[in-house]
Amino acid sequence: MSDEYMKLALHGILVQLKQSQAALARHCRVSKATINLICKFDTWPKSAKTNQTTLRPLIEEFLRGNSATEEQVLGAFEPLFEGVHPLCSTTACALYSQGQKAKNQEDDMNVRHSRLTSETRQQFKILRDPFVDELRSIADVFESDDIRYVRSAVRQTALHGGMLALVAESGAGKSTIRKDLIEWIKTTGERIEVIEPYVVATSAASKSGRLLVAADIVGAVIRNLAPNKVMRSSLEARTHQMHQMLKEGASDGRKHVVVIEEAHDLAIPTLKALKRFYEQEDGFKKLLSIILVGQNELADKLSEKDPEVREVVQRCELITLPPLDNELGAYLQHKFKRVDADVATVLEADAIDAIRTVLRRNETRSFGGKRTTQNVSKCHPLAVNNLVTRAMNMAVGIGAKKVNAALIHAAFQESGNA
Repeated sequence: MSDEYMKLALHGILVQLKQSQAALARHCRVSKATINLICKFDTWPKSAKTNQTTLRPLIEEFLRGNSATEEQVLGAFEPLFEGVHPLCSTTACALYSQGQKAKNQEDDMNVRHSRLTSETRQQFKILRDPFVDELRSIADVFESDDIRYVRSAVRQTALHGGMLALVAESGAGKSTIRKDLIEWIKTTGERIEVIEPYVVATSAASKSGRLLVAADIVGAVIRNLAPNKVMRSSLEARTHQMHQMLKEGASDGRKHVVVIEEAHDLAIPTLKALKRFYEQEDGFKKLLSIILVGQNELADKLSEKDPEVREVVQRCELITLPPLDNELGAYLQHKFKRVDADVATVLEADAIDAIRTVLRRNETRSFGGKRTTQNVSKCHPLAVNNLVTRAMNMAVGIGAKKVNAALIHAAFQESGNA
């Protein structure tokens, strides 16, 4: 069920008349989202006071008041089966349609954050928002085979040593995996010290901050293991001091793991320094495990094709947190079950497929002087959460009992992604 197939001629006629959906919404005294649903998906409110019977005369009145011809008024509610209806097949309308398609391909998939309204929670009988501040224990974390593998790899690295890079896109659940590790350590009582070095505004793109460097990591380890210890002056002396502290901790049965988020912003010299820290030993025993957490750029930096980081790559296991495509239904069922609700009472079956469809895009990446374009999924927890939230709020706004595919498409577009 494509966007073009469902769109009404009204959509293009408004463009021809140089009138906005917002202006039509004000005339009809409904929300812009309601008009968007009508124009692009032929989906109408169903309340007693606001429905197709009451709105259609108001829309016709608006069109006539803005110099529409009778042919345009009569044809405004016809569907566009091939993207452009005969009644709005002018150059302006065709260019508008082409512009929308190009814009759809270029826009990011960042669905803006929103919360369920009190009216939405009441209609769907949900006492607590399943998508906001919902992770309160390990039981709240969704499990799939992929997530179980990533979770296990992170725990095993912290427990038995190693150097691991966890790569995933923004909103894919990297921070959840980190929180899960810390909660697991508390729950099991494992004697593992988690060290999380950071500096303010570490991004390479930031003009106000600076990058995380080796000295920051050494300082974080020393402060974590001995908060009141005076650090030695030179980096070499502090590194030796850190080594001695790690040996003492290991002799006492403790393990140490450095976890660095936003690791895609690390400079190559810092990555090399981490490799040297990882190689610190006491006999055969490694003293420091390292877990790097970052976006796809981290995988690019850890490419075996780059001779500058080859020694780091050879010692670092790289794992990826994939999108939810194959587990989307189970993920949503889990989220609603945690708040004593059933996904089947909220989403129509076609809504699940629609989520997968809208959260895909063509992405061009450059590496090694070559550019490749792939159709990739952005079906990650944060985007799914925000999209479903917006669609649920829109459903209540038009009096729909459940969220269907049209509402998913409309929520995606209303979020600025179309």
